[in-house]
Amino acid sequence: MLFPRRILARINQLDPVRDHQEIVRLSGCFEFPFDNTRALEFALFRTYAVASIGGLLDATKEFERRTQKRYDDTDLLISEFVENGYESERGRAAIRRMNQIHGRYRISNEDMLYVLSTFIFEPERWNRRFGWRPFTENERQAGYLFWREVGRRMGIRGIPDHAAELERFNLEYERAHFRRNAASRRVGDSTRDLFVGWFVPRPLRPLAYPFVYALMDRPLLDAFGYPPQPAWLCRLAEAGMRFRGWLAGLLPDRRQPRLRTLRKSASYPEGYQIGQLGAAEPSDLPAEWRRLANPPTEPSSNGGG
Repeated sequence: MLFPRRILARINQLDPVRDHQEIVRLSGCFEFPFDNTRALEFALFRTYAVASIGGLLDATKEFERRTQKRYDDTDLLISEFVENGYESERGRAAIRRMNQIHGRYRISNEDMLYVLSTFIFEPERWNRRFGWRPFTENERQAGYLFWREVGRRMGIRGIPDHAAELERFNLEYERAHFRRNAASRRVGDSTRDLFVGWFVPRPLRPLAYPFVYALMDRPLLDAFGYPPQPAWLCRLAEAGMRFRGWLAGLLPDRRQPRLRTLRKSASYPEGYQIGQLGAAEPSDLPAEWRRLANPPTEPSSNGGG
């Protein structure tokens, strides 16, 4: 390392049980803002391969009609409690808003638990492959404890007390529920086109698809019906990402956090209020996806603010 790593030293001095909110903020906003964002994007992408999750998202038509806004809303809600902490006023408001949105739909506890698990393990897996350094033990513990508490405030039941147990659930759930279906493919295609569209003009997008597929594992490719790529392209794509990580490791510590809540998003160029994030309740949602009764806006059992 060319420069002193004061942020890393601070992370290693903190107690992950007591200070997990601060560790997650330092890791995500100072050490790995690019990697954390890309990892959570791929984490969400993985969830679409579960037929029940992809089916609901397809039924709302949000990915078909407003893909960028759907991305921005999710990004900003998550960023609010990652950057500010889940106990902050804005963090509590973001979790409350997520509970309001999710409460409109029939979503199984197991699906919610699987989505939560991807937020814990995909960033760790991404950094192991592409980050300028892997997560430290403090970061791994803090990430698990942070998202476990967020999950409890979302009313998710049965969150394991140990990360290893939750990771086993994560892997077993994917083996059991990654299945090819048209609805998941439509959601996946819309999201893929959004990601590629940030960097590549529309006429050239098909040329960029193979590089996206090259970063995906075989179960994910099969679930969406995307073609496996030749080994040389997979090695090239992964080498490019690792090279970016190596370059990032040559830079000094950031002096200021990179906050996604302060960036100028495409959907909210003039800024936003937490209460306006998320889609309006769709009037044309099929009955099988809609909850019959409106739940409370927050779980009453865990004190989420």
